[in-house]
Amino acid sequence: MAEEEKVSFDQLELKEELLRGVYSYGFENPSLIQHKSIPIFTSGKDLIAQAQSGTGKTGAFVIGSLQKVDPEQKNTQIIIISPTRELSRQTMTVLEELSKYMSITYQEVIGGTDVIKCRTDLDKSPNIVVGTPGRILDMISKNYLYTNNISTLVFDEADEILSSGFKETIHDIVSRIPEKAQICLFSATIPGEVLELTSKFMRDPESILVKKESLTLEGIKQFYINIKVSDWKYDILKDLYDTISISQCIIYFNSKNKLMEINERLSSENFPVSFIHGDLSTGERKETMELFKSGKTRILLSTDLLSRGIDIQQLSLVINFDLPKSKETYIHRIGRSGRYGRKGVAINLVTDRDSHKLTELIEYYDTKIEEMPQDISEYLGI
Repeated sequence: MAEEEKVSFDQLELKEELLRGVYSYGFENPSLIQHKSIPIFTSGKDLIAQAQSGTGKTGAFVIGSLQKVDPEQKNTQIIIISPTRELSRQTMTVLEELSKYMSITYQEVIGGTDVIKCRTDLDKSPNIVVGTPGRILDMISKNYLYTNNISTLVFDEADEILSSGFKETIHDIVSRIPEKAQICLFSATIPGEVLELTSKFMRDPESILVKKESLTLEGIKQFYINIKVSDWKYDILKDLYDTISISQCIIYFNSKNKLMEINERLSSENFPVSFIHGDLSTGERKETMELFKSGKTRILLSTDLLSRGIDIQQLSLVINFDLPKSKETYIHRIGRSGRYGRKGVAINLVTDRDSHKLTELIEYYDTKIEEMPQDISEYLGI
């Protein structure tokens, strides 16, 4: 921690108008990933940056992009790609705030939005484009998004983007940008197959990597509730409701069907909950997130669509209705609480059948997940 405290944003030699945006956004000192990655990012070298959720990765690549971009050039120089619309939206929000004293232009290019409007906006050749892989490739393929002046391509949550579903799309995007363009990957987890894949299209990248053992966030108390059979989880959730509704809470499910079943049961008993999953329209997802972020809804049921990068300032509690299928996803889910050093709580509902998964998580992250005490309110700061 001492290393973080010594460095200030002033020492990163940022443009004056960018520095104003950084401080007015509320950043005080750069986090470890920010002060390590921004100088490499702005130098133009390829970069693989791994740090856990909640440590300021979005800030790192947005500040780096704004420092690198040349507003005098009226062309597209930087593309930032995220796996989901929500993450793209969040990057856009940070970009808007940090650049408010700068004269740069930017554009969102995400799936599920009006294609014609997207094309028209791209005619203005925005300096920075933020979006999702499918729509970005579509706009490049149809010559609406010009890539001949791209100096930097950023992949946010690289492990998710480079998963099998996106591999071909990413390959096609990379093949359409200048060979000399810089490629930067940011992610909380970078499995071996991703590192293998990056060797195909990155040139001698600088790496900032943290060991998996240190990925579990300090400040997040992790608990489990032992439940004999899965059918009892609903009653446990209702028992917890009075405690969890005091603060905001996300409850994670492995399947959309289970999420919708629990949503219907809670709604029929007049519990004020909202839900989000991948099959909702962009408008529906945006509206749900805005209601939750503004505090109008207290409890959000979600599939893993939201396990990555969604920063809700006041979120102090995450519940895993189902333990996630992959160990990597666990850190993304519980990383939603306790961001930037804030305290948080994660509660895992564990049946006898998946108690071995709990043991695996404890060993994998070298962490403590204790049986939940009778009164967890003290951990939630209530």
